[in-house]
Amino acid sequence: MDNSFRDWTQLKLTVALGDLDTAAAIMSMIDNNLQIEDYSDIDLKSCYGDLIDESILNADKTIASVYVYIPAEKSYAEALSFIREHMKIAGIDGKLTVVGVNEEDWANSWKAFYKTSRIGKRMVIVPMWEEYDPKPGDVVVKMDPGMAFGTGTHETTRLVIGLLEDYIKPGCRRLDVGCGSVILAICASKLGAGLCRAYDIDPVAVRVAKENIEASGQTNITCEQSDLLKQVDISDGGYDVIRANIVADIIIRMSPGVGAYMNEGAVLLASGIISERADEVTLALESCGLKVVKRYTDNGWCALAVMKK
Repeated sequence: MDNSFRDWTQLKLTVALGDLDTAAAIMSMIDNNLQIEDYSDIDLKSCYGDLIDESILNADKTIASVYVYIPAEKSYAEALSFIREHMKIAGIDGKLTVVGVNEEDWANSWKAFYKTSRIGKRMVIVPMWEEYDPKPGDVVVKMDPGMAFGTGTHETTRLVIGLLEDYIKPGCRRLDVGCGSVILAICASKLGAGLCRAYDIDPVAVRVAKENIEASGQTNITCEQSDLLKQVDISDGGYDVIRANIVADIIIRMSPGVGAYMNEGAVLLASGIISERADEVTLALESCGLKVVKRYTDNGWCALAVMKK
């Protein structure tokens, strides 16, 4: 590998050409400095045709790739988990590869990035292999994340955990739309939430989430499969706190229906929104009878606290 890249890990996402814009949007959530490889628009009839490298002329024009580079001090495993989760949410398939990390490092080095971290005012996320002496008032979540487990370090997760500290009340009913690693459901349970239901469209994500719930020992959390709100259980009532840490387009898509799942005084915590699209999401929510009461930002990301008007 070129020494100029020795302190970086390259993540490459290859998708069908029609999914290139979506792939680029997902990768831009990791870093805005993208490299895009798309040979579909090369004009072979131009006068420069003879100067084009043969490998480009013979490249598959039906696919495209997006590259992003992760600096050595950041966790590429966290980035991979984030990309995979948002590919599922967006409904696209693709091949995700890593360059700059050998197989042995891939299996073990992610642990070097996963340390005890304090998030918000009270929440402390502790890996199973570390010892931690809680301070008065700490709410400790201890877990073995695995390479693909959300660790709580991404800006969107930090924003939601801060919101959970503000809005979770003892015994409240809580709903997760898109369960991810269920770290947020576990945090909510630890903060005193009563019933916690989590849903995800991906059956594999649901299976892994159930394993994580069992390992956490939080018996008030359940996880089932649903396409956004379609299969969500409201037979025994609505919810006091709904969390959707997904992407702007999906939050906009669910805006017309989410109010029916909210109890009187309930709050929707919407995150995963790049700051440039926060106004667009706000407009969509408020056009559906909801009101954004708080907006939080962190390093180019935005989270919204939303209530019924």
